[in-house]
Amino acid sequence: MTPMITSKLPTVGTTIFTVMSQLATEQGAVNLGQGFPDFPMSEALTSLVDAAMKNGWNQYTHMNGLPLLRQRLAEKAGELYGAAVDPETQITVTPGGTYAIYTALTTVLRPGDEVIVFEPAYDSYIPNIEINGGVPVLISLQYPDYSIPWAEVRARITPRTRMIMINTPHNPTGSVLSEADIAELRSIVQDTGILILSDEVYEHLIFDGIAHQSMLRYPDLLERSFVCYSFGKTYHCTGWKLGYCISSPTLMKEFRKVHQFNCFSCDTPKQVAIAEYISNKEAYLGLPAFLQQKRDFFRELMKATPFRCIPSHGSYFECYSYGHFSDEADKDLAIRLTKEYGIATIPMSAFYKHGEDNKVLRFCFAKKEETLKKAVEKLSGL
Repeated sequence: MTPMITSKLPTVGTTIFTVMSQLATEQGAVNLGQGFPDFPMSEALTSLVDAAMKNGWNQYTHMNGLPLLRQRLAEKAGELYGAAVDPETQITVTPGGTYAIYTALTTVLRPGDEVIVFEPAYDSYIPNIEINGGVPVLISLQYPDYSIPWAEVRARITPRTRMIMINTPHNPTGSVLSEADIAELRSIVQDTGILILSDEVYEHLIFDGIAHQSMLRYPDLLERSFVCYSFGKTYHCTGWKLGYCISSPTLMKEFRKVHQFNCFSCDTPKQVAIAEYISNKEAYLGLPAFLQQKRDFFRELMKATPFRCIPSHGSYFECYSYGHFSDEADKDLAIRLTKEYGIATIPMSAFYKHGEDNKVLRFCFAKKEETLKKAVEKLSGL
């Protein structure tokens, strides 16, 4: 007989991304749901991986990440954000950005600690908090621009507040933090023990000439932050599951204690390849224009549909509202579009713990133009 266990995540099932992607496959639908590109990554980068493997880089590398890669990342942080980052004590390479987020939460949370989370939120945040015994304090971003209600944040701070989680550019809405937002954040955490977890995996996917407000720009914020990144988003290789975390030396020392017994070391040949390829600055500096062109192309196509655009300023995603032409629940509409029209999206209620439904769907525009055309054509009869 199989022994019974008490679930640590009793309310968690299969993620909406898996559900919608599986449904898209079953229906032969165009998948604009899950956030992954359908265009090829750099051949130069894959060739560097191939060369690294052939040159013998196939054993464990340093627990904290390949030293040369960490050095290059520190240099990049200095060039982009003016940050003085020590590659030896402040950077750890991780198997993906989501892993970095989980490890940061596991490093600091004790039962009963409160973590402020802004919804809609990337779906790993709340389960990661709960599995560590933390208490998510949920604050809804202000619809429809998905801005942070800072007065409510101040009102929800308690002696048990351990951390504030931010995400810019934001998944799933594409909203971005402004300098005014940073001023509010600095004011709230000043002279407190509150930590910050900053999910910046879309740091280079930011549009309309807006500057990315990284925690690395602000020494006082970096001192209390875990800043999480993803090579997969930067180099169009989400399946590589490789990222990194930057923090203060004190916080990183504790982060690495958890990391060493969970992962220990990440994929060596890919780190060797990225350490060399990262010198190609255009590969990431050109991303804003590259992805904005796709966003604008998709936005123009969507004008032929009854959906209304909620403007995105970053990420792979743009949200569209439909409440003016349908009362359907967003999950029901997403399923119907997949089955009847052959296009898969993600219902925004999936990004709220209690399923808040503003009649909005999320579309991924990080696709080839022919994919986007084909998808929108399927909506022409809606």
